[in-house]
Amino acid sequence: MVSVEAMANHLHLVNLTPEIDISQVHITTMEVNRPALQLAGYYEHFDNERVQIIGHVEYTYLSQMEETKRRESFERLITSRIPCVVFTTLPEGPDSMFVEVAHRHGIPMLVTERETSSFMAELIRWLGVELAPSVTVHGVLVDIFGEGVLIMGESGIGKSEAALELVHRGHRLVSDDVVVIHKVSDVTLVGSAPELTRHLIELRGIGIIDVKTLYGVQHVKATSSIDLVIRLEDWDRDKEYDRMGLEDEYTEFLGNKVVCHTLPIRPGRNLAIIAETAAVNHRQKKMGYNAAQELYRRFQENLTADEPEGSGL
Repeated sequence: MVSVEAMANHLHLVNLTPEIDISQVHITTMEVNRPALQLAGYYEHFDNERVQIIGHVEYTYLSQMEETKRRESFERLITSRIPCVVFTTLPEGPDSMFVEVAHRHGIPMLVTERETSSFMAELIRWLGVELAPSVTVHGVLVDIFGEGVLIMGESGIGKSEAALELVHRGHRLVSDDVVVIHKVSDVTLVGSAPELTRHLIELRGIGIIDVKTLYGVQHVKATSSIDLVIRLEDWDRDKEYDRMGLEDEYTEFLGNKVVCHTLPIRPGRNLAIIAETAAVNHRQKKMGYNAAQELYRRFQENLTADEPEGSGL
């Protein structure tokens, strides 16, 4: 759930009912509603948990009503236990009657000059992130060449050191140690940092450093999609590791699958360069080129060329 105050701050809305504490009024669904049918009197199947948006068309419809009917129509909407109502495309604000009714019933009323369609799109996108299912994982999230790379592994294995080296090489830190993952759609996961640890990295033997302060704002990022997972583990000589990469391996968060590489750690391996290479290689695969499959194709062509003529007879 998210407060109406957070919505108003993010979307720069003007609160016409300042007497109401909008920090205590909450939105629980990412869906929104333009109450055209409700203003005409049809309330069957009405979802009163949604933010109600009155645009130019709805406001014009109300303005053409006789004053008593207009008040009754709007009052019925306001008394339907909605979280709030937002008027759009009104630089001068709505008529004082609407404000009086909303204030009397304790329902926040907000206004914006933005056009209804663009405002709704931005509101739905923002609510989709804020209200999406989420999970917290232990790891480091870095934006590498535009690819969100989540580095995971046991505590002390070198995740934070790899993140710091990546930042030093020009990439952007999203979160160290704790990553909050939101499922914004069936194909998209977005990671962010908790407010408490945002822009901070813990380095054993040194302590806490502030990446934003030391390296500049261009080396941090608030959120990033999670496109690739790199799982670090201690080298096990008895374990077989993938050396070709013909078939992708996956890990799952909130029902969404993400490509995952398991990297064995030995002294001398440069994790930052490996992470960079993995990110670029992942982008190449998304663009349709797979180096492992290209090698396999060449190998098959060489086998065919080496077969003696007539060997198939």
